[in-house]
Amino acid sequence: MRYAVGMSAKRFILNETSYHGHGAINEIVTEVKNRGFAKALVVTDADLVRFGVVAKVTDLLEAAGCAYEIYDKVKANPSVAVVEGGVAAFKAAGADYMIAIGGGSPQDTAKAIGIIINNPEFADVVSLEGLAPTKNKCVPVIAVATTAGTAAETTINYVITDEAKRRKFVCVDPHDIPVVAVVDPDMMSSMPAGLTAATGMDALTHAIEGYTTLAAWELADTLNIKAVELIAKNLRKAVVNDPDGREGMALGQYMTGMAFSNVGLGVVHGMAHPLSAFYNTPHGVANAVLLPYVMEYNAPYTGEKFREIARAMGVQGVDAMSQEEYRKAAIDAVKQLSIDVKIPQTLAEIGVKEEDLAALTDAAMADVCTGGNPRPCTWDEILQVYKTAYNG
Repeated sequence: MRYAVGMSAKRFILNETSYHGHGAINEIVTEVKNRGFAKALVVTDADLVRFGVVAKVTDLLEAAGCAYEIYDKVKANPSVAVVEGGVAAFKAAGADYMIAIGGGSPQDTAKAIGIIINNPEFADVVSLEGLAPTKNKCVPVIAVATTAGTAAETTINYVITDEAKRRKFVCVDPHDIPVVAVVDPDMMSSMPAGLTAATGMDALTHAIEGYTTLAAWELADTLNIKAVELIAKNLRKAVVNDPDGREGMALGQYMTGMAFSNVGLGVVHGMAHPLSAFYNTPHGVANAVLLPYVMEYNAPYTGEKFREIARAMGVQGVDAMSQEEYRKAAIDAVKQLSIDVKIPQTLAEIGVKEEDLAALTDAAMADVCTGGNPRPCTWDEILQVYKTAYNG
């Protein structure tokens, strides 16, 4: 996945505004009023409504007299039907902007809704796949993150599931980026340990893939390697709901989001997307399981970058190591973090069927992320990575 717009020009697209730190959600009303918005469609999922997370935002809206309606039909790995339902809900509400509250699924759903509202020729949803030639900016979105992983609040891409064809497709569109991102660690405090671990490893995958992807360059590298450091320092603490760990993870996942949105990813994501499409595997879990195996596959094509990954992961003495040693040290550090936060270590553990590996390979080779991988991928090689990851 390469987003550079020419042989020499390197594009970098970010939110118009972002707010960070404890209490950042209080700035939502300020943004709504300053921008003259009239009525929001709040895009979220039913669990976040039920557990009172959405109320942290809607209470602020009500106190300020800001009108809204809620669309809470979003599911993990949102489908074409979920997006279509959201488009209908936006129109029925008479809304003029959205507040997306959640992890990647509500954020991705809101992006797709907003693009279709202003570009109705893409109402079938599936035509948005890849680099769709949309003409108009998305309906304004204020994106409120509740997980520290996807960074969908600051990216120009989103992923939708085509259930009819049992596949996920990636959409990349500069018109879809939320105008405002709100990254408040207090909104993440209700995440259970398992979800915190999976989304955190998803963020680490973004940082490592973004750092090693074909389109990587210095501005993105600076953000990605700092994100690796923040995640390595804070994920274990975040899993036990330490406030400092939550804040460090919130920042780290946002930093890599700023970067990978503009330089792309690689075959970890290319291989993970089919797992979600086939088995509804949570995206973060799929990435977390695959990451060390793909790092081993990519290592010969990464130059000295694994040395810096090892250093950022907290490995001591990397400058005295051989290339083979620091590459192994980087992979081992990622594996140990994964084990420490109780991520499954094989595909078999998460319900993947061995007889599906060939079909999964077909889907991975067709995924838009695979093209950004530092090592050119062949079908046989990716099948072998799946096989290795299957049993460990």
